[in-house]
Order: sequence, then structure tokens, then C-alpha cells
Amino acid sequence: MKQKKRLVADILNISPKKVKFMPEAMADVQKAITRADMRGLLAVKKIVERQVSGHSRARARKLLLQKRKGRKKGRGTRKGPAFSQLTKKDRWKSRIRVQRKFLRNLHDKQLLDPHTYRVLYAKSKGGYFRNIRHMKLYLEEQQMFKKKQSE
Repeated sequence: MKQKKRLVADILNISPKKVKFMPEAMADVQKAITRADMRGLLAVKKIVERQVSGHSRARARKLLLQKRKGRKKGRGTRKGPAFSQLTKKDRWKSRIRVQRKFLRNLHDKQLLDPHTYRVLYAKSKGGYFRNIRHMKLYLEEQQMFKKKQSE
């Protein structure tokens, strides 16, 4: 039987470990001698290729789901330089969007006049402000907030 398994494995181009003879067809398998006989038994499914379970991706999917939520991204997980984690452009985009949103809010609340708004917009585009806190500090130091009409 060992030689028969080797012969079938050679035909199917697989490992002999993956060859399976059906229990009800053992008499036919024992009678079979040639490659042609083996091909005939393969055709009628008396000899089959055993399905070996592959690697499960269940754990990988679970891990990916956690990473999408922002988990498992601490210092010990990171590899490579800082900008391989978050590109310079992405860092810039997030910073500028926050700054522009802040300016827009001040403009809508009429705390800035149009000229001051344009000046600050240009400064933020030029990368003058590090963050919102820096922008607020600058506004207070330069006394750029528009005075209320009641004063």
C-alpha cells in the first residue's frame, strides 16, 4: 500500500501523506497496479486527496479589529522610523485642519474681523502655529480678538 500511495502522490504531485484510500474501495486499490489503474480510481473518487487544514486567520482578523480601534499601537509594537507610523503629510493635514476649523469658528462667532482672519489663515498655512494652544496664546498676546460692541 505504501508504494501505491507513492504512485498516486506522484500522479497528483502531492505528498504521500495527503493521499487517502476510501475504506469501501480497498479491494479495488489492492488490485490496481499501474498508473492508469490509479488514474481510473482517482476519477471515480475511490482515491482522494486529503484536505489539510491551513493557517487560521481568525486571530489575525481579531488583532486587526483591535488595531482599527486604536489598541495595540504602543511603543513596544512600533518598528521603523517615526514617519513610517504617520507620514509627515498626514501629520500636517491633521494639524492644519484643526487650526482652520478653529479659525472658522472664531470667524463665525465674529470674534475676528475678516482682515485678521485672513492674516491668521495665512500664518497657519505657513506653519507658524504649532497647535491651537499656540494660536490662542498668539491671539491673546497680540490682542487680536475683536472688541464687543457694548464696550
